Amino acid sequence: MTNPTGPETPWPVRTVAMKIAEWVSRLGEVWVEGQVTQVNRRGSATAFLTLRDPAADVSVSVTCRGDVLEGIALAEGARVVVRARPDYYVGRGTLTLRATEVRPVGIGELLARLERLRRILHAEGLFAPERKRPLPFLPGKVGLVTGRASAAERDVLENARRRWPAVSFRVEAVPVQGVTAVPAIVDALHRLDHDRSVDVIVIARGGGSVEDLLPFSDEALIRAVAALRTPVVSAIGHEPDSPLLDLVADVRCSTPTDAGKRVVPDVAEELARIEQLRQRGRRVLGNRVDRSLAELESWRRTGRRIVTHALQVEVSTVDALRSRARRCVTTRLDAAEAALAHSRAQVAALSPAATLQRGYAVVQRADGTVVRDPAGTPAGTALRLRLAGGTLGAVAGDAVAGGSVGPAGAAGSAGSARSAGSAGSARSAGSAGAARSAGSAGESAGVGSAATE
Repeated sequence: MTNPTGPETPWPVRTVAMKIAEWVSRLGEVWVEGQVTQVNRRGSATAFLTLRDPAADVSVSVTCRGDVLEGIALAEGARVVVRARPDYYVGRGTLTLRATEVRPVGIGELLARLERLRRILHAEGLFAPERKRPLPFLPGKVGLVTGRASAAERDVLENARRRWPAVSFRVEAVPVQGVTAVPAIVDALHRLDHDRSVDVIVIARGGGSVEDLLPFSDEALIRAVAALRTPVVSAIGHEPDSPLLDLVADVRCSTPTDAGKRVVPDVAEELARIEQLRQRGRRVLGNRVDRSLAELESWRRTGRRIVTHALQVEVSTVDALRSRARRCVTTRLDAAEAALAHSRAQVAALSPAATLQRGYAVVQRADGTVVRDPAGTPAGTALRLRLAGGTLGAVAGDAVAGGSVGPAGAAGSAGSARSAGSAGSARSAGSAGAARSAGSAGESAGVGSAATE
């Protein structure tokens, strides 16, 4: 549709107002539901109402004849359904609904509507268990949304501080019923959710009628709670009360007192639990130590047996080796003793003393040198004869060729001396026989040996 106006051909205000009034009048009658925020009965002719949308900050004025409200008890906060025709008042430029029928919404109708809303939200998954978040064990700060100076606020604070005196709260005081309750509660929730120090949010209100608790079943509030990042605890009314907020909250408490007990642990119970765990730990540690000591003692006994057995084996081995060594040493000593006896016999057989025992004699000069060659002994040389039984003196005679000599001086014996070779021993032959050299191999002092036959 082409705009008939322009900078040179503008419409006057009355024309615009009349066209709006003409367009509004073509809407016809409509059924409107809202919450009564103001009732003004001027006499009995005309009544003025103000209806507000419970989920938005939108309101509209309603006028009706006085008889339309006869028999109807209206109060602020009541929900009504109005049959009205929109009317635009040109003089003030305002929109008004001219009602011809006003119906209060009964409890049954409210509950039916809440049930339909519950089904819709459940189908969307807002009440799903997997969406529930666990509460922190010990929150640093608890956000509390409740009425100003209400009994619910006192119950939550007192019970929480009685259980954990150091708990910290941030309280947001809001209207908890009436037309302004829902937007105020939603704004408070957003402020607490943006506060990073708040670990859990409690929404608390005391008991009331179904109409009083309607803000906590409002769709806008339910969706706002579902969108929060901080866990939410619902503590609305008493045990029989069950607004839709209980279904979307992460934890549902029957009363504000119960909420104060759920958000923080009991310091006395925690101390008792710590003591129980300490005692349990001591028992477990004691049992483990006892088992370890028993195992250690078992290992000690086993090790002692193993070591004893090993020592016995080693002792047996040492004893066997000792016996073997003793036998070997004894055998070797016996063999050495036999060899020594044999060597002694050989030495005895080759000893000059043994030679002397067989009748030989050692001829020595007066200076003790041994006579080995008759040529080196002039006649008349004093000699000494060493025999087995003693020593005799003698005088050398003339050498006799062929082995015979004359008389031997004082001894009165004659013989001949013959050389015994390189061994240096001489045999003298007289009446008793001749001297022969015994050789240097049998002399222990480097002297020749001689014997008489």
